[in-house]
Amino acid sequence: MSAIHIKSRALTLKAGHRALHKIRQQGLQPADVGIIPGAAGGPKALGIQGLDLALFGDWLQRAPRQRSLIGASIGSWRFASACLPDSAQGIRRLGELYTSQRFAKGVTMAQVSASCRQMLDELFDGQDQAVLDNPNYRLNILVVKSHGLLALDQPRSLGLGLGAVIGNNMLGRARLSRHFERLIMHDARLPPPLLPLTDFPSRYLPLDIDNLRHALLASGSIPLVMEGVRDIPGAGAGTYRDGGLLDYHLDLPFQGEDIVLYPHFTDRVIPGWFDKTMPWRRADASRMQDVLLLAPSPAYLASLPFAKLPDRKDFKRFLGDDLGRERYWRKAMSESQRLGDEFLELVETGKLAEQITPLN
Repeated sequence: MSAIHIKSRALTLKAGHRALHKIRQQGLQPADVGIIPGAAGGPKALGIQGLDLALFGDWLQRAPRQRSLIGASIGSWRFASACLPDSAQGIRRLGELYTSQRFAKGVTMAQVSASCRQMLDELFDGQDQAVLDNPNYRLNILVVKSHGLLALDQPRSLGLGLGAVIGNNMLGRARLSRHFERLIMHDARLPPPLLPLTDFPSRYLPLDIDNLRHALLASGSIPLVMEGVRDIPGAGAGTYRDGGLLDYHLDLPFQGEDIVLYPHFTDRVIPGWFDKTMPWRRADASRMQDVLLLAPSPAYLASLPFAKLPDRKDFKRFLGDDLGRERYWRKAMSESQRLGDEFLELVETGKLAEQITPLN
């Protein structure tokens, strides 16, 4: 008897309580989506590029409406790319520019920051105002202001500061308020799509032509990898860094009753960057009630080179072999078309609800 071959699913789909109930009752339409979060994760974004292209280049365009995009680090870069006049072209351009970055052994924080500034220059190519004026999308960028030793870029001082952060985070996530202040830089036309924030000191600042690039660079400025961004226009004096330090996967209280559509790298929502090795740190279920999370499935990941999405460790893994890393990353971007194709197939056939499991 011949074996029956069942196509492995490329996507894992999980939903919070209200989103799951709503989708099972009435399916999912693009008009239902009002908020889209984007996690920190560096090159992992390349591994879900096909999903971004399906969403921003096709499905969401079928029902144009005001939508809030809120991201930290690479999440904010993805969404700023989607806010360019041609979303699909912007997303592809980001992938190519990110992949083409090359760093020699011993690269300095200043050199990495300079490379990222150049990347943003080439990505936007004078279209910054178009990002801010996008008719449908409202961009929100998560940044943190650093206190104490974390405001310095000398490796020894910064390392000591990060050691204190790790120790305080082990004692309780709330203790990170000693080290960071959350700054949400948002589209001037609409407040951030969040309920009042009480977990950490937080403030809001409208985006404008003078601070957009500063915000994006700061949001991706990982300590000891890049320099902090000083004195963001309008934000006041200080050193601003990667928003994922506090809000790694955006465990935030989203506002409203729209579906929060979350194209993500993994099926787990980790609150902060320092919680990555702490599996007991989970997202607040009450904040995830309207979330529909889309992530690569274990079977999909197993089919990729190295059985994983691209990540920052690849710069070391392929040190001295930039062409090899670039081939690998472009292969991951090409394969990710399967993620987008599967999502479109599920919504168009009405089978999406059958594949969703609860997001715990």
